[in-house]
Amino acid sequence: MPTPAITSNFTGEHAGKYINAALQSGSTIGNEEVTILPNVRYKTNVTRLTLGDVIADATCNFTDGSSLALVDREIAPKEMQVNLQLCKQDLLDSWEALQMGFSAYKEIPQNFTDYLLAYVGEKVGAEAENYIWTGDAGTSGEFGGFNATLISETASIPAGQKINAGSAVAVDSTNVLARLGAMLDALPQSVYGKNDVRFYVAPNVARAYMRVLGGFASGGVGANGYQNEGSVGFKPLNFDGIDMVMCPGLTASTMLLTRKSNLFFGTGLMNDWQEARVLDMADITGSNNYRVIMRFSAGTQIGIIEDVVLDGLGA
Repeated sequence: MPTPAITSNFTGEHAGKYINAALQSGSTIGNEEVTILPNVRYKTNVTRLTLGDVIADATCNFTDGSSLALVDREIAPKEMQVNLQLCKQDLLDSWEALQMGFSAYKEIPQNFTDYLLAYVGEKVGAEAENYIWTGDAGTSGEFGGFNATLISETASIPAGQKINAGSAVAVDSTNVLARLGAMLDALPQSVYGKNDVRFYVAPNVARAYMRVLGGFASGGVGANGYQNEGSVGFKPLNFDGIDMVMCPGLTASTMLLTRKSNLFFGTGLMNDWQEARVLDMADITGSNNYRVIMRFSAGTQIGIIEDVVLDGLGA
């Protein structure tokens, strides 16, 4: 098969089909389990508003008896890029194998450029899912994740809401129920009952919890509404009515309990995540290489650190 031609400037809608699909494959961003703030060009503030008791005994006069406080928490997405140079032949054999079947893709890319973008997009999506939790803005190629904020501001989390914080106590099927229960018991009363409260858990925590449910499931349905994947109507996990989100980027045995509206992912233009340029260097340098170029920005912030219950924290 001859070497396929690479579009000299492959951007926009078609690129987005592959790059954005990969980005959306992560649990956190793909399922919008955090609050996404687009169009952050440089910096923006997440404003925290607190209001004390407002009801007072009636009088003939106006008496301001409230205590209103506004606290801004900054989110500054970090600009990043993808610059790759690869030889066409290196991936050509893999692409040809896809055309013959036994593909991991649901839809086999018929065009080599499509395959290339799917290949790169899968890597970008996986890294973004990891960095939204454990990324370090001081490390090249990473943006600051929620872990960094929790580490730097752990003193602001009330003592009763830090369970095994900073430790490496492993979660398994023998202790997962007790640990989840302890977190829920520690959740502030003002947060409990809100419809966007979530358990954000590492994969090993979700695995341990599913194993426990399988132990006392009846007819394929566990006590918390979990159905085995083989049964009709597979449902997401929940604990005591609180949805559980498995986050591949979370450090092992780490769990957070807070509101979705308390976790923010900031970026510039969402379209930046959907644009990739593929340059065929044959027409420029005469080589058999191609280059892939992307530019985008990302950052995270926690709105009210005191509304987080934390179990375990991997630095």
